[in-house]
Amino acid sequence: DGSADAIPEHNEFLFPEYEILIEPEEPEFPADSSMDPNDEQGAVDTSKDPEEQEELRATGSAGEAFQSLDEETLEAMAKHETEEDKIFQTFKERVAAEPEQIIRYCRGGEGPIWVSGENIPEEKDIPNCLCGAKRIFEFQIMPQLLNHLRVDSLGESIDWGTLVVYTCADNCGEGNEYLEEFIWKQDFSAGS
Repeated sequence: DGSADAIPEHNEFLFPEYEILIEPEEPEFPADSSMDPNDEQGAVDTSKDPEEQEELRATGSAGEAFQSLDEETLEAMAKHETEEDKIFQTFKERVAAEPEQIIRYCRGGEGPIWVSGENIPEEKDIPNCLCGAKRIFEFQIMPQLLNHLRVDSLGESIDWGTLVVYTCADNCGEGNEYLEEFIWKQDFSAGS
């Protein structure tokens, strides 16, 4: 009788099973987009006519609010945006493009999207593989996965900003054996 080995009906540490769909990430600035990749703010230029732009600025509460601020005040506000704010904003924009994305796979290509400027590993922080080769970024587990795992209902919940997995650059190992990889956990900044 294998009932002693059976999984209990309710186990608070048994995560729900899901299928993971693999879809390519859309480029940040598609060819037909009106986004200017050189524009640091990433603003969409909806009108080429300066008079039309001025008319848009003059209408609506946002337009009125910005008209009442002088240029010095606006510059002072912009200077208060910290590097930490910029990093987190970049992360939020990427997540907004693919809000259901739970894994970003990009072996050896574009690096991870960090949630914070704190606790980013340096090369010396990532140990070499057991074979002696360097480890490189392969994929990251996004914080959206936490929503699907339903961990908020657990007494002592788990949390992360991003989990970044580094694997052997030489792809060592033979066949279907499991190999030890390296994971870097980055939490959200206290200021985010």
